[in-house]
Amino acid sequence: MQEFSPLDGALLLDKPAGPTSHDVVDAIRHKFGIKKVGHCGTLDPNATGLLIIVLGRGTKLSEKMMADDKVYEGTVKFGETTDSYDADGELTGSLPVPPMSLDQLNETAAEFVGDQMQTPPMVSAVKIKGVPLYKLARKGIEVAREPRLIHIYHFRFTNYEPPLGQFKVACTKGTYVRSLAHELGLKLRCGAHLATLRRIVAGKFDVADATKLEDVLKLTLAELERKVIPFLKLAV
Repeated sequence: MQEFSPLDGALLLDKPAGPTSHDVVDAIRHKFGIKKVGHCGTLDPNATGLLIIVLGRGTKLSEKMMADDKVYEGTVKFGETTDSYDADGELTGSLPVPPMSLDQLNETAAEFVGDQMQTPPMVSAVKIKGVPLYKLARKGIEVAREPRLIHIYHFRFTNYEPPLGQFKVACTKGTYVRSLAHELGLKLRCGAHLATLRRIVAGKFDVADATKLEDVLKLTLAELERKVIPFLKLAV
């Protein structure tokens, strides 16, 4: 039987808006002096919520855990499109928002439920010949991207006060929620972009059980160990 360190496992972290997922990994690595640190599923810089950090031998389980389904909450702004499909991008279009009720909005959102092929946005971490797409996008270069099969289990708006709609979506790994927002805007013929996003569930883990990044960085090594989900519990 292999012996495991108390730091071989995963940490449930509530990421704030601002840092990249890689920034969070670096902060934890440097604060606690842990050589192997990774994450299970990128969150865009302004996205918040559940980021699963894997430590030590826990990094061997990152692919397994990244394959899990996700649930997000967020806000879509209708009437404006951006080059990144979210609020971080440059405004590329502005159109009047047609009158519609919450029920009408949900009728259109329901059309996205099920299997679909989704093309990754240019501003994304997907790599083409080893180069992340966002680096090409910064140079004004657009390249062909292979569509990927995704599945939307649930996509529904809970509130709509023009031009903002609050939604909840459950989907498979690799789904770009900002692409959903963009495509919804195209269907409604007014354009839209993702204004806010928060990951609340990944697989069997919930953001309610996560610790805020600022609080994690205040922990001692012994306190961190008590928050780590052990490798053997993750591998089940």
